[in-house]
Amino acid sequence: MGSELTYRGHEPQPTSDSYSPKPTKPWSTVVTPPITYILREQRLLFVLIGIIIATIFFALIPSSQTIYVSKPAHFIHPPRPIYRFNPGGKVPLSLKRKGLRIVVTGGAGFVGSHLVDRLIERGDSVIVVDNFFTGNKDNVMHHFGKSNFELIRHDVVKPLLLEVDQIYHLACPASPVHYKYNPTNVVGTLNMLGLAKRVGARFLLTSTSEVYGDPLQHPQVETYWGNVNPIGVRSCYDEGKRTAETLTMDYHRGAGVEVRIARIFNTYGPRMCIDDGRVVSNFVAQALRKEPMTVYGDGKQTRSFQYVSDLVDGLMRLMEGEHVGPFNLGNPGEFTMLELAQVVQETIDPDAKIEFRPNTEDDPHKRKPDITKAKNLLGWEPKVALRNGLPMMVSDFRRRIFGDHKDNSVAITVGGLRGTMEA
Repeated sequence: MGSELTYRGHEPQPTSDSYSPKPTKPWSTVVTPPITYILREQRLLFVLIGIIIATIFFALIPSSQTIYVSKPAHFIHPPRPIYRFNPGGKVPLSLKRKGLRIVVTGGAGFVGSHLVDRLIERGDSVIVVDNFFTGNKDNVMHHFGKSNFELIRHDVVKPLLLEVDQIYHLACPASPVHYKYNPTNVVGTLNMLGLAKRVGARFLLTSTSEVYGDPLQHPQVETYWGNVNPIGVRSCYDEGKRTAETLTMDYHRGAGVEVRIARIFNTYGPRMCIDDGRVVSNFVAQALRKEPMTVYGDGKQTRSFQYVSDLVDGLMRLMEGEHVGPFNLGNPGEFTMLELAQVVQETIDPDAKIEFRPNTEDDPHKRKPDITKAKNLLGWEPKVALRNGLPMMVSDFRRRIFGDHKDNSVAITVGGLRGTMEA
């Protein structure tokens, strides 16, 4: 009987077949659409606030900026983009480049100082080693105070120990006046190769077209062995560079040193030594001083002249490439000495005189590089013609000879590009 009694308030409750610990959401039913849910209880306001916060957050993240920095005036190339990022921004991996630690022997000289400019501009740490026999501090003074530049007064005929990734070995007098007085090819090269072996650095030797001597083959290719007088007045330089190439290849084959060999043909440009006995600097200095331009022999000897920025580009491509060489680096445009004198006349003084003198001993009759190998393997060829590059060298010589600062800039069009050189 008791089980059948029903007390007030204890009536049976309806039961459900399914159990859910959370109440059913109104937007989960077909009856209430999603838009109604968003509009209720100020939910739309919070969505808008979230969008505003996200917009402000992404707006404050710095983005990359591409800044174009022009090269020094004597390098007439298109401005190269340097990627700079504000603090807090992330640098994409594809834009990162680890700066190298590079030593340039002879880095205060004519070619060396231009090479240093390019390496510093690229972001590398550069150590210049020079004894200032033909180099000049003025050539690198604009780098003083930079954290990625060091200058060491040292003669490479004495050993030197540095921790570096690459060695550009340019230290050697390159003009007849200087190398006859102080030939230093072999010992300096041997010391720098020893350094490369000890620290595992890549080594680039700047050899010369003089290894071909007075060539019997024209134009000269890298496989030509040359025609050199081993006991002549120029042999200290000619044979010294040939020996330097031999040592370089022996260290490569025997000690596993990574090496590169460049055979440099006649090069001209700002910062050349004014009275170093080389034909371009001689002609320019003589014409500026109103002196007769001295042509040796009959003036029919031929040479090829490349502007210094072209050479530096070739050296850097060779160092960064995967080919040992040797590579001819020169301009295949061929000029006789008389033709060169005429170009100097056109550039400086149409009334400049030409004076003939007896030819020097062992002076090569023809010199022209075959640069097919450099074109195919390095993707390199010179771009600056003699008539375009010579005025910039003349401006530099005029300033150094006469101290002329009145016209402190010379505009010149080179290879279709307009550049400005500070005089």
